Amino acid sequence: MIASYPRVLPCGDAAITVEFGDVIDEAINARVLALDAALAQADIIGVLEQVPTYRSLLVHYDPVLIDFDEIRSRILALAETASGFSRPPRQWRIPVVYGGDHGIDLEFIAENAGLTVEETVALHCAGSYRVFMLGFMPGFAYLGGLHPSLAAPRRPIPRQNAPPGTVSIGGIQAAVQSVPGPSGWHWIGRTPMRVYAHDREPMCLLEPGDEVRFFAIRADEWPEYERQSNLFSEHGHA
Repeated sequence: MIASYPRVLPCGDAAITVEFGDVIDEAINARVLALDAALAQADIIGVLEQVPTYRSLLVHYDPVLIDFDEIRSRILALAETASGFSRPPRQWRIPVVYGGDHGIDLEFIAENAGLTVEETVALHCAGSYRVFMLGFMPGFAYLGGLHPSLAAPRRPIPRQNAPPGTVSIGGIQAAVQSVPGPSGWHWIGRTPMRVYAHDREPMCLLEPGDEVRFFAIRADEWPEYERQSNLFSEHGHA
């Protein structure tokens, strides 16, 4: 049986999921983000929180203020016209020190792809990456757009100490580690850019729908790029 989209599913008695597909796809994700923006602007009484993902939007609501049938009806109506709420993507250039202590899995990724380390870095930097969603940890952005040659299965045993700024590959996805934590992905480099800072507004630098490009820097350039990144917090903006 072929599913009809958008598909609305109850999640307990206080949340609802709106699915737009079952694959990682930019057009599907764009519909998710458009509905997220349209629902936020609609300011429906009883809607508490919205969580966009790759292919669906999770909406938490207060069942005392709005019931399932009403929120389902209003969300489906918004989904029909939400495309006009899409915003132009913001573009980020993220500096990365590749390899060495900052990217201990770079040689593995290169060997797995049948490339030299230099070719691997060049291919990674050549890509344009879309922020599909935030999740797992605060500010952790899941990036699509990785070149298929660089894809690699996740590590069988995750490491427990990925430092913030770690640039990694997991399957067909790429990511920038936002806060210290575990990671089963392959570490190919690290950026001095603070993609998450609790003392900054906004706390999360990257948002769903943004576009990211990486560029290589030398290890001795780290302090200067780190200083520039810290200015974001000092000035209270990105």
